[in-house]
Amino acid sequence: MKENMWTRWPSREALGRSGTSKAKRLYSRAVRGLLLVVLLWGAFSRRHLGIEGAAVAVAVVLVTAVAAWGFFRTTYAHRLLSSLALISVLLGIAVLAEATGFRGPALVIWCVCGITALQRLPLGAAVPVAAVALATYSAFNNDVWLTTAATVTGMALAGYVLRLDAESRGNAQRLLAQERAAREAEAESAALGERARIAREIHDVLAHSLSAQLVHLEAARLLIERGADREQILERVVAARGMARDGLDETRQALSALRGELSPLEEFLTGLVSGTDGAEVTVTGERRPLPAECSQAVRRVAQEAMTNVRKHARGATVRVRLDYGEREVTLDVRDAGGRPGELAGSGGGYGLLGMRERAELLGGSLDAGPDEKGFAVTLKVPV
Repeated sequence: MKENMWTRWPSREALGRSGTSKAKRLYSRAVRGLLLVVLLWGAFSRRHLGIEGAAVAVAVVLVTAVAAWGFFRTTYAHRLLSSLALISVLLGIAVLAEATGFRGPALVIWCVCGITALQRLPLGAAVPVAAVALATYSAFNNDVWLTTAATVTGMALAGYVLRLDAESRGNAQRLLAQERAAREAEAESAALGERARIAREIHDVLAHSLSAQLVHLEAARLLIERGADREQILERVVAARGMARDGLDETRQALSALRGELSPLEEFLTGLVSGTDGAEVTVTGERRPLPAECSQAVRRVAQEAMTNVRKHARGATVRVRLDYGEREVTLDVRDAGGRPGELAGSGGGYGLLGMRERAELLGGSLDAGPDEKGFAVTLKVPV
């Protein structure tokens, strides 16, 4: 059956104590204590009550307290039949108290049952129960009818207002739990994203550095096999050592970039081509700081492009252009063609593929291929 306002229970957050202020909890306990005092006072204030009557009265008060506690527990567990049975016991105790002359406790029980039913039961069950409890109260109350009617109306409104207040508190608790869950998920996602970013940076650094070292070490191996001059072999070994040193420097730069400590991009590009004859860097547009990932993408693509120039077009003229556009930054690396190096056929071409994937992750693009004179690599990244 489809749940509606008449069959829907108040939420467990509304029926529980979670989210209730300390002052409100103290007030609730004080009210319950006062009700217990009223019941005990009503039971023992009669002078003709003997020892046996007193024992019976105490037993009835204890049964009333246990039934009320059970009612609160069963309503919290959303057990309708058990809740109705327990509140029926409470109403029966009130009738018994009225029949034996304990009108004060009986009236208190009827009022509390009416208010609590409206607060904690589904409306479809709460309205009939509250109607029976408050109608019985009205029948046995000695006040004038207008005062009784006003009292009954006020108690009914009080029960419904308490229900609305509890539901509002329950909704606030659920929203708070959802917000906490969303924040935890966001923090976990951010942590995973940061881990992926660190892994990507370290991977790119190692791939570039080790690839460059492999070029020189493999060239040294070929020279040794050909019986080349010692100086030529030593030159390659020294170059490989320099690449290893550069790899460590690049690793430090990557870690600095992750901490937001990046050197200016123009200086980086100038230093990158400083050891290549016939290479120049041109910067156009309004220079400005770039986001860390965008800046790192430009640096990695420039490194990969220059590595390819040294492998496939040694001695070629290289033009590196960095353009700061309004919405994107463009890096263009072009060579005029040159002689292939010793290891022009080495490698699987995965460097530029990795750079293309990096650019696409940032919403940009990477184009690489032959042009009229040589080879061109063009990166575009939104900023």
